[in-house]
Amino acid sequence: MTHPDTHLALHHQRAAELRAQAETHRLATSARRPGELRTRLGWTLVEVGLRLAAAPKPVIA
Repeated sequence: MTHPDTHLALHHQRAAELRAQAETHRLATSARRPGELRTRLGWTLVEVGLRLAAAPKPVIA
């Protein structure tokens, strides 16, 4: 059986760790360039287009 004060101290420590992780994630996402999603989407569309253009065409006999 654990002592309630020990449990509370562990809870506070974990809560502080989670807040630090959330802050790190928030800073990382805010540091991204605003057009990053647009750029990734554009390159994905280019890749899909190249795959469609390179797809073998069925031979009609």
